[in-house]
Amino acid sequence: MRQYSRRVYNLAYRFTGNRAAAEDLTQEVFLRLYRTLEQYDPREGDLANWLMRVARNLIIDEYRRRARTPTEAGEDLGDHEYHLRADERDDPHALVERRELSELIHAALAKLSPELRACVILRDLEGLSYQEIAELLHIPEGTVKSRINRGRLELARVLRRMRVI
Repeated sequence: MRQYSRRVYNLAYRFTGNRAAAEDLTQEVFLRLYRTLEQYDPREGDLANWLMRVARNLIIDEYRRRARTPTEAGEDLGDHEYHLRADERDDPHALVERRELSELIHAALAKLSPELRACVILRDLEGLSYQEIAELLHIPEGTVKSRINRGRLELARVLRRMRVI
């Protein structure tokens, strides 16, 4: 749990945009893992991949169930962010800039439609393949590619409007 809780929280936060909901989902993921641990088969892949697959499925299922309203991004994301973690050599100014950029990107992601946001997050931030995303979201691979392309274009437009790029 210590090793993967930040990563699971980060994924949940990206989908919900809400600290409390992300914490609840993170807790639910680890409860689900505990209850289904006997289903884990090491011959089918390592524990980390299985854990993240269970987490993604649960978070996406919950995401689909909720008719969520966007919230302010970045409320405490710096405490849980692992992709944009600072290098020890960075000066305080660089740390602040990195945190602000992370918050702006998350705010821009929150402005995408749920379908586009899900595909962009899973591909560009979580590194899933097109096929994995298609299986996870139960949509054709061509639809995944289209949504990722449209999502990236829309994200770029939003970031330009926010004067980030």
